Amino acid sequence: MGEVVQMHFTTVDYVIFTVLLVASAGIGLFYAFSGGRQRTTQEFLMADRSMSCLPVSLSLLATFQSAVAILGAPSEVYTFGTQYWFLGCSYFLGLLIPAHVFIPVFYRLRLSSTYEYLELRFNKMVRICGTVTFIFQMVIYMGVVLYAPALALNAVTGFDLWGAVLAMGLVCTLYTALGGLKAVIWTDVFQTVVMFAGQLAVIVVGSSQAGGIGEVWRKAVNGSRIAGLDLNPDPLERHTFWTLGVGGIFLMLALYGVNQAQVQRYLSSRTEREAVMSCYVVFPCQQIVLCLGCLMGLVMFARYGEDSPLKKGYVKTNDQMVLYFVMDVFRDLPGLPGLFVACLFSGALSTISSAFNSLATVTMEDLIKPHFPSMTEAKATLLSKGLALAYGLVCLAMAYIASIMGSVLQAAFSIFGMVGGPLLGLFCLGMFFPWANSIGAMVGLVAGLAMAFWIGIGSFVMRISAPTPVPLLNTSALPLFDNITSTVMTAVVSTTTAKRRPTGVEALYSLSYMWYSAHNSTTVVVVGLIVSLLTGPMKEKELTPGTVYPVLGTLLFFLPERYKEKLCCVTPLAHKPSEINMQPYQMAKKDSNGAPCCKFNMATENRETVCDTALTDNQESGTGITLPSCQLTAHTVQETAL
Repeated sequence: MGEVVQMHFTTVDYVIFTVLLVASAGIGLFYAFSGGRQRTTQEFLMADRSMSCLPVSLSLLATFQSAVAILGAPSEVYTFGTQYWFLGCSYFLGLLIPAHVFIPVFYRLRLSSTYEYLELRFNKMVRICGTVTFIFQMVIYMGVVLYAPALALNAVTGFDLWGAVLAMGLVCTLYTALGGLKAVIWTDVFQTVVMFAGQLAVIVVGSSQAGGIGEVWRKAVNGSRIAGLDLNPDPLERHTFWTLGVGGIFLMLALYGVNQAQVQRYLSSRTEREAVMSCYVVFPCQQIVLCLGCLMGLVMFARYGEDSPLKKGYVKTNDQMVLYFVMDVFRDLPGLPGLFVACLFSGALSTISSAFNSLATVTMEDLIKPHFPSMTEAKATLLSKGLALAYGLVCLAMAYIASIMGSVLQAAFSIFGMVGGPLLGLFCLGMFFPWANSIGAMVGLVAGLAMAFWIGIGSFVMRISAPTPVPLLNTSALPLFDNITSTVMTAVVSTTTAKRRPTGVEALYSLSYMWYSAHNSTTVVVVGLIVSLLTGPMKEKELTPGTVYPVLGTLLFFLPERYKEKLCCVTPLAHKPSEINMQPYQMAKKDSNGAPCCKFNMATENRETVCDTALTDNQESGTGITLPSCQLTAHTVQETAL
């Protein structure tokens, strides 16, 4: 085994990296001193709900296209082949469902924090539990996502580790704390362009040096790296069509359906229509990103074949192998290594800035404002900026902790995914099952988190104590950071020799990581429904209009009406057909000034009617949909029945 080989950057490379930081900081400063100058929480946290489709969609793409994914996908394809490509099949439903289910509900309620929904649907305690769970998830993750790529870069290139960490952390904190969500979204747009440019440069130059794309494909076919359609239904198999195409849907829903960082971008859109369109626009972008990652992996294989830098001992881990490949390809092209590093850290910046902003939002809206309802707008805005700054410092502290965690780094990445599934289950429980009550929601969330950590930690411990399996295709298999949606990064791979099939609890620990979100979210829903039925299902009159998506009544069409009513399927979102004498979407009552008549106080959970005028026609701008709405007094939340 050789020693780790370092290839050093030139002055031009450092200049390009510096330009990335300066440009990102410049965008933040521009929005800090332009427009409304971030004087209100609506502008700072929600971009004044004025963003158009294109920047929102590119920001959605960049938010979870982290540096880990940029390094992980090519390594995955190099090591195991293109089976990972079938993850793209999950994008269809993974983005269509948020577009037509989650976005309409969240947008029409006019929320700032996703977890406000949980109080409207259940109660304040469920909201607080959801918020605290999300904060735990993001705080653990954001430091690691900053430190891990810097560590890989340092190992391969000698790039100053803590210089990179501090520069990225401080610049990200600066533009997030000063420029608010507008700055975050527009820097995401800039960083997305840089990410595409960096990956394209590697593919173009690398394939040219290998003899062209045709030669790359030929070598990949000869090396058995082009995978066919694997329809094996075994959930223990790491990657098959079902684990990627179906299990991946739940991973996508956890990210694009209910995660605060993404929902906040939907809610910043000018209209509901633009929010929905952003999901449609991000779909082809996600496919392009996936293809670029897979192509990089194939170009790597065309260059090294079975003699990988990892096998030769030039690098220690798979994620370092991608950086070694980039430095090797660009060794005679000064500036291009710097472009890829800018691409790499653009992924880190976009993820971290989104974490800062979303954490500041949920902390302000869910933990502070409800206890200080008389706080002035100026103080609330200043405090929001202070929270963004504080979370930036916490990120740097977490990066330092990550530096002394060693092998526990993988566990930290796993925590992000383990928490995502139960949170998805909690929102699905409230949105699709009208009879689910607050007790069921609390018990279901606890059960889902317990199941997630039990399987996740058990799987992690088992892999540490077990011998390393002989991998397929004669390559080295180390734990791989597939992407940030991965829960536990499974190192269990198919082998060239027969192996014993796990049974009992061992089989549970061997479950493909792609099924973790599905398994854990289903646990929350099933336990929540059972507990709700045992403790007394929620009544129709107790439901806040606009919080339940009208799907269950349609699915249970075969049940008599009296049973539907017992299951609370007749909700403000799913009227009995006999009661519908006009369009399904109607406007709520308004007073003589045009204000909605129905008010809801979150603190007292009392609803009061403030006028008795007749229904009037109206439409939400840009949607073409006429809908009923009730103005909520807490945090200017507008409650709307779909």
